[in-house]
Amino acid sequence: MSVFEVRNDGFYYDDNKMPVLSGAMHYFRTLPEYWEDRLRKLKACGLNTVETYIAWNIHEKREGEFDFTGIADIERFIEIAGSLGLFVILRPSPYICSEWDFGGLPAWLLADKNINVRCSCPLYLEKVTNYYKELIPRLTKYQCTNGGPVIMFQIENEYGSYGNDKKYLRYLKDLMIELGVNVQLFTSDGGTFTHLNGGTLPEVFKVANFGGWPDEDFNCLAEFQPNMPLMCGEFWNGWFDHFGEDHHVRDLANYEKCLDRLFEMGGNINIYMFHGGTSFGWMAGANHGGKYEPDVSSYDYDALLDEAGNITEKYRITQRIIKKYFGDFEAPEFPKTPAKAYNDITFTEQAYLFDCMDSVAKKFHTASALTMERYGQNYGFICYKTTVPYYKETILTIEAPHDRAHTFINGERQAIIYRNDENKTVKVSFPEKENTLEIFVDTLGRVNFGHHLHDRKGLDCPVLIAGFQELFGWDVSCIELDDISVVPFKECSDNVSGPTFLRSKFNIDETPVDTYLRLDNFARGQIWVNGFNLSRYWVTVGPQKTFYIPACLLKQGENEIIIFETDSSIGLTASFTAAPEL
Repeated sequence: MSVFEVRNDGFYYDDNKMPVLSGAMHYFRTLPEYWEDRLRKLKACGLNTVETYIAWNIHEKREGEFDFTGIADIERFIEIAGSLGLFVILRPSPYICSEWDFGGLPAWLLADKNINVRCSCPLYLEKVTNYYKELIPRLTKYQCTNGGPVIMFQIENEYGSYGNDKKYLRYLKDLMIELGVNVQLFTSDGGTFTHLNGGTLPEVFKVANFGGWPDEDFNCLAEFQPNMPLMCGEFWNGWFDHFGEDHHVRDLANYEKCLDRLFEMGGNINIYMFHGGTSFGWMAGANHGGKYEPDVSSYDYDALLDEAGNITEKYRITQRIIKKYFGDFEAPEFPKTPAKAYNDITFTEQAYLFDCMDSVAKKFHTASALTMERYGQNYGFICYKTTVPYYKETILTIEAPHDRAHTFINGERQAIIYRNDENKTVKVSFPEKENTLEIFVDTLGRVNFGHHLHDRKGLDCPVLIAGFQELFGWDVSCIELDDISVVPFKECSDNVSGPTFLRSKFNIDETPVDTYLRLDNFARGQIWVNGFNLSRYWVTVGPQKTFYIPACLLKQGENEIIIFETDSSIGLTASFTAAPEL
């Protein structure tokens, strides 16, 4: 049994003073085949600890159905870190932010409009308790008090940026202790009085999160929590990207100066991110700061390791500064991960969505158009269909599409209404005595930060004709796509317009290596590689132009890439590159 303690003059492990030099790496953003490689590089950088969030929504995708296998095997991740001699900091908050869909909260919480998250709402606390009873006992056996590598647990996450419900924070704290947590607890918040005042508990150790010059934040933390060691719980060494903006790259000289100053002040650190990885599948989140801002799937973050796990110049700067303040250490070199530009591929098979609904969708009929969560759907796409009588000319209004509503009348696309559009109406005609109106909703990430968290997907509003008359009687198709193999493909030879699945098969003769897919002929959609849901794309908006395919997703022999194009194509070929363009 070992003891990790916070004392007035620093951190101690078995009475030996030690700095906490941590790097963030999320097990759910890196495939398990590469966990050990990334963790070895973390240790070789001079760091002694790895920190990870725990994403509730990958462990309980359906209420009461728990998964701790594959990329969700947090226990194996902890074991690998421990075997390499690394300490582990766990952040098992119900909420994690992390540019992750709904901040890590499971989508099924949104089915009940009586649940209010991140507060002492009894319904919410009941769900958290059930989850913690499954999760926490899996983690406590790895505490240092039980001979494992885990030295700290976080309570909630940056709660001072959201609320000040101390009853809620104390409930989480007491529940963790009740379930066996007996190592150091802490809270992390922005380094201002307002953040710290709202998100902390008097008796719990506090850390501050920031990315710039540390003096102001550390001084505020020291005033708020005097005579305790200083720690930056997230030292932001880069930033994440939204669709439609430039890729973020931090100035290296500025990073070096700020990091050096942090250690000069006697600070401890968790570098966010050491390795960012990829927000696979549907899991990239969004912000809402006056408008909706969905995130790209790459979580490269301009981190110390790039998305493919390669060492960057920022890694070498960090390694050098750690040696300056904490002494020399063995720093093995690592070869660059091999990557290749495979031959171009052509999509030769297609399935138009409206022709294959019976194969890919679950069907419902409701009077009003409800959000996807109300139908028991977590992710994917959703389509609403109704009949409308003759109108020579009128307007169609969809006030709250979440997120891109493609409107079709009698099979012909009319317009795409995006949730950020100022004008949510479209002029339409219904020429027949009885007309079919279909609204296909393309969803992006749920908001993961701030007070727009209850970001339900699909149509979160009535659909109006003439600006005031609500349409009723909807046939609803929930297109979750948990199993992409059900899509009934047939041969294609022309460009596509409207939501369409496309498939290409290609051969790799040798042992596969990493590669990056380019979809320059396409607009917006989703990618699957050999059945694995890889990522979203929105090429026409950017900035991300390439999509990282780890070698372990490929195989020697025949491979399959499926895309679901929501908009249209200008060609049916795609290419691979050996380097990213983010």
